[in-house]
Amino acid sequence: MIKITYPSYPYKIEMKDGKEHIFDQLRKKWVRLTPEEWVRQNFLQYLLQVKQYPASLIAVEKEIIVGELKKRFDILVYKNDLPWLLIECKEMNIPVEEAVFHQLLRYQSALQASHIIITNGNETKGWTTKEKGVIHLDSIPDYDN
Repeated sequence: MIKITYPSYPYKIEMKDGKEHIFDQLRKKWVRLTPEEWVRQNFLQYLLQVKQYPASLIAVEKEIIVGELKKRFDILVYKNDLPWLLIECKEMNIPVEEAVFHQLLRYQSALQASHIIITNGNETKGWTTKEKGVIHLDSIPDYDN
């Protein structure tokens, strides 16, 4: 398991139509604040503040085609114009287990990122992808390496 210490951040949260919304600085828009969105926003701040990933190379909630189905990945970081780090976020009460790993692998089949991560905010697991399988990560990769 990968240890994550989330940084503090002054999130912008407001009520709209009786529901909480949070401003996503990368998408530059207000989005519904669901439990999964809270995990996504905290993980994004970890990538930006702690790991210092370039904001311009992070895509959030974009549509991809997996087989014949339209799906949306949570976070994808690009490096050298290629998918480099694919992250699947789940709400805190969803265990990081095999079913989530298989969902991530379906997205990975379309994107072919070098690294894949699953997080529910409390538990984070990651792997480096190789031609013949995956290797567990002990930490989130540094962008500059």
